[in-house]
Amino acid sequence: VSAAVLTGFAAARPAPLSGARGTTAWRGASNQDHPLIINMLGGIGNPNLRLSATEDEAAGLRDSVNQDTSMNERALADLRASGTAGINVTVGYVAGPADPFELSVAEIARWNQVIQRYPDHLLDVRTSEDLLEAHRTGRTGIILGFQNAAMMGGDASRVRTFAGLGVRIVQLTYNVANQLGHGSMVPENGGLTDFGREVVAALNETQVVIDLSHSGERTCLDAIEASTTPICISHTGCRAVTDLPRNKTDEELRLVAESGGFVGIYFMPFLHPDGFAMAEDVVRHVEHALQVCGEDHVGIGTDGGTTQVDDLEAYKAVIAKEVEARRAAGIAAQGEKPGVVPFIPDLQGPDQFRILAQMLESRGHSTGLIEKVLGRNALRYLRDTWGS
Repeated sequence: VSAAVLTGFAAARPAPLSGARGTTAWRGASNQDHPLIINMLGGIGNPNLRLSATEDEAAGLRDSVNQDTSMNERALADLRASGTAGINVTVGYVAGPADPFELSVAEIARWNQVIQRYPDHLLDVRTSEDLLEAHRTGRTGIILGFQNAAMMGGDASRVRTFAGLGVRIVQLTYNVANQLGHGSMVPENGGLTDFGREVVAALNETQVVIDLSHSGERTCLDAIEASTTPICISHTGCRAVTDLPRNKTDEELRLVAESGGFVGIYFMPFLHPDGFAMAEDVVRHVEHALQVCGEDHVGIGTDGGTTQVDDLEAYKAVIAKEVEARRAAGIAAQGEKPGVVPFIPDLQGPDQFRILAQMLESRGHSTGLIEKVLGRNALRYLRDTWGS
């Protein structure tokens, strides 16, 4: 890691990190000597497969970042090397013309098969104890989560159906509006609907995590008030630091913390106004969240994977096409644009969490606080919400 990054932030943006990225495994067969790392929103896959894919294959990888075709031995090895003991993986419908219910059921089934296919690497997570078991055995616990609740249709009892199938986290909206409320890119900023309140009550009853990432501010505040259990914002930034709709206001962050909830900071371009966010921006947002929420309620939800992009310029061309498609579909967020990649360029690869820990340590944060941010806060929150 460059000395410039580890000795604090200069007035100018520092040079990219160099050296350790992707070269040193942070965990081995036994993980007891390493921090517990829980990524509250991420993916498993090798993004470099997009560079060699045919046009049809690339379209499939673009439409669903969780496609099993993006997972290979390198992706699994990098996941193990990163030290990730648990990860909330998006399954089911997010956007598009497919039937939300049918697609979601099919993807749950597919992911259950994936977990069974790689028993030495992956573990199905239903309780917080499963995360500890993954940590003990050098595997990664897979938490199945939704990033849109459109698959509920008009029937809140579907919450129990999906809970029974293993879904442990449900995000109420994506960027646009659905039958529950408004996403962050809806100008009207409407609140939680009556049906949204029914779904919140059902999620409380079944002890499924309510995720308010991507939600509009009014929908978020309404859901916090309506819920009888702590709320999660699995992947976001702080709007007071970077004023973009995908980031949360201090009021939202504070109320989540006061409920006993959890806020995960993402490794995404929305952390800097021009979209070209760097590792220093992640630290800046983490520190602001800690000031607003307190040290027991902040963690990470990277919204990305642990395999590094090998050819950044070539990958920018791939992402430019994806941004164009998302804009055409009306689901893009403010800040998505050509030339901006959906990750932090100097915080990629399996050493990304080690680098973040080193940067926080260089800023004077204690080992105990860093371990909370890396995973202990997420574990506490999930244990409280799931009840086990």
